[in-house]
Amino acid sequence: MADPRINELASRLVRYSLNLQKGEKVLIENTGLQPELVRALVRESFAVGALPLVTLKDQEVNRALYQGTSEEHMALMAKFEYDRMKDMDAYIAVRAYDNINEYADVPEDKMGIYSRVLYQPVHTNERVPNKRWVVLRYPNKSMAQLSSMSLEGFEDFYFSVCNLDYAKMSNAMTPLKELMERTDRVRIVGPKTDLRFSIKGISAIKCDGKRNIPDGEVYTAPVRDSVEGTIFYNAATNYNGISFTDVQFTFKEGKIVEATSSNTKALNDILDTDEGARYIGEFAIGFNPHILHPMLDILFDEKIAGSFHFTPGNAYTVADNGNRSSVHWDLVQIQRPEYGGGEIWFDDVLIRKDGRFVLPELEGLNPENLV
Repeated sequence: MADPRINELASRLVRYSLNLQKGEKVLIENTGLQPELVRALVRESFAVGALPLVTLKDQEVNRALYQGTSEEHMALMAKFEYDRMKDMDAYIAVRAYDNINEYADVPEDKMGIYSRVLYQPVHTNERVPNKRWVVLRYPNKSMAQLSSMSLEGFEDFYFSVCNLDYAKMSNAMTPLKELMERTDRVRIVGPKTDLRFSIKGISAIKCDGKRNIPDGEVYTAPVRDSVEGTIFYNAATNYNGISFTDVQFTFKEGKIVEATSSNTKALNDILDTDEGARYIGEFAIGFNPHILHPMLDILFDEKIAGSFHFTPGNAYTVADNGNRSSVHWDLVQIQRPEYGGGEIWFDDVLIRKDGRFVLPELEGLNPENLV
């Protein structure tokens, strides 16, 4: 018997996240082969009169493609995928990776070709600004292991997070969005962190289940050249199959002028991908009440309750500081007491301390008010 939570999730994705309408074309792209959810998405799309198209991908096949690729080959793949994406009204990506390090031995220049020649034009430039889209994971043994949970326990966690009442959360986000759009100066302090920047004049965007599942953040971007100081990210991270811990940046006039980590060379290789990779494209505050600890999956980790992320690379056009890059790397600091605490200040007013919002108008985003 199919898990009824799968059908509930498919319904939320099709009817709430994408609001699919009769006659609209939706591309369902699945990496990892999760037929239960794909079937449910196809059925739900047909139920609202939409036209579903399906692409099934595999991590190991992707690795073989990336290892052997060239500019010419990737341009051919990009043309195929771009033409198809341009013809869609909506996009759903279901990604479940058996091995988060599957691409670790793909040469960095090959992954750079993929990022620059395919991902940036197809996804960053076409899908993200022009389509309705939602991206999610699907529970598997690898994700359960990364979370130090049994598979059954992780499935219960996953569905509680993904089937959260995001409409309720959206209402609670509005005061934070409005405050961010009134704010000029931001200061963030914590262990090994003293960071200052401006967000003046840049839109703030509510992430309330319309783009990612799970969700739970409000993001904007710093004025590109305004970032000064240092930041230490206490959540481990993975980029193109390489894992990093203890990432620390020093900024001067917006640029990362010093970067260290558990793999400092690989870190700086990524930051040297292009000019924009050493500038910040996103600042976001996370508050999903069910997500408490990192699991090396950024779709979950960037929403951790009491966290924020500060992202080297490309800015989103809806919250744009003008920075452009083929890199967009969400790196997370958790500020709850068990992770060392920390404070966020807007225009010299404390808005969050040790992971909890302290302004009355923002208290609706504290965990007990979202579950």
